Parts: sequence; C-alpha cells; structure tokens
Amino acid sequence: MPRLRNLHMTLRYEDDLRLFRSRQSRLAIAVLLVLGIWLPLSLRSAFWLGLLVDAGIFAIGAIGLNLLTGYTGQVSLGQAFFIGVGAYAAVFFGSHEQLPLAIWLPAAAVVGGVIGGLVGPFALRLRGNYLAVVSLGLVFLGLHVFHNWTQLTGGPGGTSVSAPLAVGPLNFGGLHIGSTVYNRDQSFLLLVVLVLMVVALVAKNIVRSRPGRAMQAIRDRDLAAEVLGVSLARYKIGAFAVSSAIAAVAGGLFAAHQQFVQPDAWNLALSIQYIAIIIIGGIGTIYGSMVGALFIAMIPALIDRYSKHIPLVSKSASATGFHLTVFQLNQIIFGALIIFFLVLEPLGLAALWRRIKAYAIAWPFSY
Repeated sequence: MPRLRNLHMTLRYEDDLRLFRSRQSRLAIAVLLVLGIWLPLSLRSAFWLGLLVDAGIFAIGAIGLNLLTGYTGQVSLGQAFFIGVGAYAAVFFGSHEQLPLAIWLPAAAVVGGVIGGLVGPFALRLRGNYLAVVSLGLVFLGLHVFHNWTQLTGGPGGTSVSAPLAVGPLNFGGLHIGSTVYNRDQSFLLLVVLVLMVVALVAKNIVRSRPGRAMQAIRDRDLAAEVLGVSLARYKIGAFAVSSAIAAVAGGLFAAHQQFVQPDAWNLALSIQYIAIIIIGGIGTIYGSMVGALFIAMIPALIDRYSKHIPLVSKSASATGFHLTVFQLNQIIFGALIIFFLVLEPLGLAALWRRIKAYAIAWPFSY
C-alpha cells in the first residue's frame, strides 16, 4: 500500500512537470494555435485588428512582468521604462541600421535584458514598497533620457519607425499567401501572435523548471529559500533580466506597429496599466497575463469608440461643465478594477476560470 501511494505521488509530481498535463490541455493548445493563425488572416475590421494587436503586445509585456512580480515577488513599477528601451532599440537597430526582423527584435531583447541585469542587484537589498519606489524612479529617469537623447528618440516631438518586418519570404508588413494579399494589420497581428506563443512557451518552461521553483520559493519566503541553498542573487537578477528582455520585445513590436514613438508614451500610467493587467488576469499565471491583457486592451478601445454614447464623457478636455475625458475615465476604471480584484479576488480572472473548471469537472456533485 505505501508503495502504491508513493507511486501515485511520483506520477502526480511528474504530471506537474509536464508542459501539457492532459489530453484536454493539449487539445486546448491545438485549438488556440489554429485560432491564433486563422483569426489574423480572416478578420477584416481595422478596429478589431488594432485592438488584438494591442492586446497581444500587452500580453507579451505582462508575461515578463508576471515572471518578476507574480513568480519572484519583486514588485516593479518600471515596466514602462523597459518597454521604452525596446522601442528605441527597434528605432536604432531596425530604422537606423535597417537590420532584418530576425536580428533587430532579438537585439532589442538583449539590450533590455542587459539593462535589467544592471538594475537587478538593487533587488538584493530592497523589497516590497522600497523596490517599487526605486523601479518607479526608472520611469522618470527614462523620461529624462528619452527627452534629451534627441539623436535617437527625436526629443519630445518623437521619431518615426521604419523597422523591416520581413523574415525570409514572409513580410509581416503585408503578407502574400498564394493569390491572397493581406493588409498590414492582418500580417502584423499574425507576427504578434507567433511572438506571443514563443514568449508564453519560454515563460511556461521557466516557471515549471528548477529556476521557476527557485523563483517561487524566493517569492514565498526568501530567507528560507536562501537557507535551503537558493541563490538570491542569481535568481533575482536573472528574473529582472528575463522580465526586462521580454518587455523590450513588446516595446520593439509596439514601435514597429505604430511606426512612430515619442518619450511621453513611456510614463507611469503605462506601468500602472501593466500592473492592472497582471492583477486582473491573475498574478503568478501565464494565461492570466493574456486574459488580463485582452481585458485591459478592450476597455479604452471600446470607451474611445462609443464615448459619444456615454454620459458626461468627452474625447477632449474642452467640453463645458462637468465632463470626464476618455483618458480620465480609463484611469478611474483601471483603479477601480485593481481595488476590486485585490479585495475580492486577489488571484484575478485566472482563479475564476479555475473555479469554473473545477465545478464542471465535479458536476453533478459540485455545490
């Protein structure tokens, strides 16, 4: 009997280390893969294509932040800085040097990872609110550098981005498949989906491996983890480096899609937006980052599109009487959602999905 019990525990442990734990999960991944390729090539609405591109880029950056905050417990408000680093890396390697996509996008990740590795040692002596304040300082430092490095950034007026989007015969600036020609938004959405899949797969492998377990041990109790032999320096700095590299990839894609960037885009509001994504989607989950990104991308897009039907909301600040701008309403909603999920559902939408799945599996005996 004990032998059977031990065997059962071993099998469960091995299942926990698998990338896809069941047939249902493999089927779900296959469906998502087919949907992720089919959807960009079938959608025609510019509104929904733009929204999904934004959501995909948000999801990439949010996965990076979740590795740092959700899995390692290092609270960071500096995500906007690393997004900006990736954007200007795309400007330099893509626009100025005209390197191909297969080079300038990984180069942006390397630049972001190196800078994140340089910032990482601060996490060894700081934690909690102190680390959040230091990371917040990165945003203001970055704004100062981006405003004054005019040769690269164009200064406050911004700069155009013309980074190449071709990988061999595939040009994600305008795909030609057979006799069918796809527009830029469709082609770029397919690129974002492919990059998101790669980033999610890499992140999933990290968190289920030895480094991932070490990161979670540091998050739960760093002193106990150190006593057990976990190197705080290695994993905290490594988490900053990987998180920053992924954020830089998101920034590079954002710059290439918008084709124009300016320093004021990488501000505190953007960092708060990423915090909202992982809180709403689910801290410490990869798929929660994707769900939260879609949720957060939809709110401002839908409000902006239907603002004329919302009472006391206008697109500009010039309206007379008491009116909220679209930007102000978005910030109020983000703040309210963060408070709501922190108080009532700290694990976000991912926890709601787990409850629904557990209920469906246990039905009709669930209650």
